Order: sequence, then structure tokens, then C-alpha cells
Amino acid sequence: MLKRFGALSISLVLMIGILAACGSNSDNAGNGNASPSGTSAASGEGDSSKPVTINMFTASPEYTEAFNAYIAEYKKVKPNVTINLEIMQADYNTILKSKIAAGSTPDVFQTTAGGDIDTFAEYSADLTGEPLAAAMTDAVRSNMSSTDGKVLGLPVKGNLFVMMYNKKLLADAGIATPPKTTAEMADAVAKLEAKGITPFANAYKEWWVWKHIAQHFVDAAAQDANITPKELVDQFIAGDTTFKDHPVLYNNFFDFIDLTVKHGTDKPLERDSNAEVSDFASGKAAFMTGKGAWDEEAIKKINPDFQLGIMGYPVSDKADQSLIITGADQALRINKDSKVAKETVEFFNWLYTSDYGKSWFSNVAKVIPPIKDAPMPNLDMPKQMEEILKTEKSGDLSVNYSLDTFHQKFGELMQSYIGGSKSKDQAVDEIQKAWIQFGSAQ
Repeated sequence: MLKRFGALSISLVLMIGILAACGSNSDNAGNGNASPSGTSAASGEGDSSKPVTINMFTASPEYTEAFNAYIAEYKKVKPNVTINLEIMQADYNTILKSKIAAGSTPDVFQTTAGGDIDTFAEYSADLTGEPLAAAMTDAVRSNMSSTDGKVLGLPVKGNLFVMMYNKKLLADAGIATPPKTTAEMADAVAKLEAKGITPFANAYKEWWVWKHIAQHFVDAAAQDANITPKELVDQFIAGDTTFKDHPVLYNNFFDFIDLTVKHGTDKPLERDSNAEVSDFASGKAAFMTGKGAWDEEAIKKINPDFQLGIMGYPVSDKADQSLIITGADQALRINKDSKVAKETVEFFNWLYTSDYGKSWFSNVAKVIPPIKDAPMPNLDMPKQMEEILKTEKSGDLSVNYSLDTFHQKFGELMQSYIGGSKSKDQAVDEIQKAWIQFGSAQ
């Protein structure tokens, strides 16, 4: 997931292939500052014998093996291309900005999607006319587009944001269907605890889990205000509204967080993502908050027989506001000034349009494909997502309408709230100030 930046202290460098004799520096490879526009893997353009080195800098260690696989496969297609993959999750944002400031922007780098598409626009190649852009689903293409309509990113994966639940534990507590309203959730908590089952596993040590939870309540608040989630977030950023104007946010969101802390695993500010997954997979809690599709494999590694269910968050007394959320929240960017921009675009055109690429998302990375005409992975969560979306709509990925600089501050403020150093009103006031200060790239 990363899904998030700065979550774990992981830093590794993978060197894939044999370094070209001229060195691993992208300045020493490629054909100069050629525009990437119009490049296609199918075109066979470029000198297939000249050594080319592409440097990738990403923040998704959970896909290390999958990235390794597609790099190795491309080596068979283009033996002259060497791809150096550097993955760093802790302090990724800070280090990326340092690289850019020092004039050493990687050939490929990762950012969040949505608002951050504009933040890094001046460093990003325009991919609008490329085959990879045409291959994206409409929703994902929108997540990768700037405010002026240019496709400036390419998705790491499609994503799914839900509350997960343990089907067996709910059944043991006599809960026939997962709760959709706040009243049903309160009843479920009571039934679980009557059976000695802890309701919630949380990872509140992580700043990024907070945005994944809050976006469900933002979507509901927008619906109540009869505007789109993007319009509502724009109003927050402009200072035209605050949480206090929206009961779903000012009351329901904080009530839900209070509920998960009171009826959750111990020491919530000490539980990180790995601890939460372990708690949930081992049956220590019935619901898991703040997470998404990327966790299924980790859960199944701990407990292969785990009976996993997904649901929207119960955000109000309206069952139709309990929605799963889909979309793409992470983007790879191609450095427009890279000396190997043309070859880099060619590589990703291959990944997003070839038969191997279409199968890579589902069979190797085992993620929800962000492109058309690709099969779903053989996993419980994507299968359940498909079934749910046959009768229900998807919620809006509203985290994309603010920057991660805001979301990180938001998470820190919520940590202060549950830690007791800030009152609810203090947290709300500071969240609003942070939205104005950090919410937009403009």
C-alpha cells in the first residue's frame, strides 16, 4: 500500500540485471532528452543494443518480489535495458524531495495520486497520448490526471478500502450480517463482547490509517450536504467549512474512533500495521480498521483458513452510506527531464498493454488491476468487491483530493486526540488549520 509513505522502517536497494559498462547513472545512458510523447513498446523504436539504465525510486516494499518479476521479464524483451530499483518506505517523502532539490530526480518515482499529481507536475512526463493511459480504467485515469486534464502518473495498482471482519467470530457472536449503521455496529460490539471477543484491531501508531477511515465519513458528509466529496474537500481547504458544520464528521467520526479505542486491542498508539494484521489474523479481534486489499496475503500467511469478509464503515444511521471505496491512490511518475524518458515510457507501455502485464497485476502482484480487460486475482477481497459492486456503488476515494502532507498532520492530530493530549474541539480546530495550510498544491 503503500499504500502509504513513512509507515515502516524499511530501506532496501535491489539491483536487477547487469549494470551497463558505462555505469549505473542514468546520465550515462539513453538517447538524450527525447520527449516521451508517442513512444510505444509495440513500435520497436530505439536502439535495442545500446545499454540503457532506468533508475526507479518507490515506496512499496510489499511489492518487491512482484516488481522484481516484471523487471526480470522485461529483461527478456529488452536485454539492453537495466532497471535499478530502490525501495525506501521510512522517510520516503523527505528523501524524494531532497533528491529533486539536489537535481537528482529519479527516472521513475512514486507519489500519492489525486492532489499530489499537481504537486509534482513540473517533474512529470505527460503520458496522455500513451497506450498505457488508454489502458487505464476511467476511474483510475481520473486519479492519475492533473487539474488541466493531463495524465501525469501511472497507477501502482487498483485499490480497495474497507473494514475487514472475521466471518467466524461474527457468526460465533450471533451476528448474521455485518453492520451497516451506527446502531447496528453498537449492537455488534455488545454481542461480540458478550462472547468474550474483542471487537476491533487497530493500527493507530500509523498516521496513514486515519485517512483511510476518515474518507468514508467525508463521503457521507458530502452526500448529506448534497455536493461531491471533491467539492466538500475543496471547501475545507478554502476554509469555507469545518468538521463542526457536518455532524457525520464532528460527531459520528469521533464517536466511531472512541468506540474502536474503548472496545479494541490494548495500547492502540503502540500497535503498528504489522501488529494489527497479526491481531486480526490470529483471531484476537473481529474487525480490522484503516486497511485495505493489500493485507489479504499477509492475513492468509498467518492463517490460511481465515474466513475474511469486507464491508463499508457504518458511518451514520443510513445503511446506504456504508460503502466500500475503490480507486488508485498511488502513482508512479516518469521524470520528464530524464535522459531515458523515452525508454522508460516504452517499458511502462509494455507493462500496461502486453499479455504479461495484464496477467502481472492479478497473478504476480495479486492486486486489483488498474487497467481494462485484466482478470481479478484469485483472492477473497477482490471477489467480494465484484459481488458487492453488482448491487451497490463504490464510495469516492476522497483522500485523493488532499495532499499527504495534510493527511500526515491529520493522523498526528488524531493520535494526540486518542492519547488525551488534545480535546476533540482542539483536534478539530487544528485539523481545519492543517487543511488550509497543507491541503492543496495550489
